[in-house]
Amino acid sequence: MADQKVNILLVEDNPYHAELTLKALTMHHLNENFVWVKNGEDATDFIFCRGAFASRSIENAPKVVFLDLKLPKKSGLDVLKEIKTDERTKSIPVVILSTSREEKDIIEGNNLGMNGYVVKPDDFEKFSEAIKNIGYYWLVLNQLPKK
Repeated sequence: MADQKVNILLVEDNPYHAELTLKALTMHHLNENFVWVKNGEDATDFIFCRGAFASRSIENAPKVVFLDLKLPKKSGLDVLKEIKTDERTKSIPVVILSTSREEKDIIEGNNLGMNGYVVKPDDFEKFSEAIKNIGYYWLVLNQLPKK
């Protein structure tokens, strides 16, 4: 994959949830420069420009990562920990999007430096509204420091 500007990196193993996320982003015109990876290992390879993503530049980080918790190969919490403990990537906003309402997941994500935790609503309209709000905040409203 050639180096490209990325607004949203979606890390989601469930194709249905990924499709709903992209549909919601598209409905609200927030789908530009969207990348989807299906497991935790691909997520860290993308962020750290390894393997299939070696042609990327680590300075060209996503504006926000939407991260599922339960992923194959490497858990979402392990991905979060890698991102937040590396000086080069710790400022990347990471929002956990999960079906889990477990307090331990929220506490651990918070302790590892997540920037938000959103439980995926079952209803598409509510899900779409949540994605719109998250996307709009991180892509339009939020001001990050210049590198």
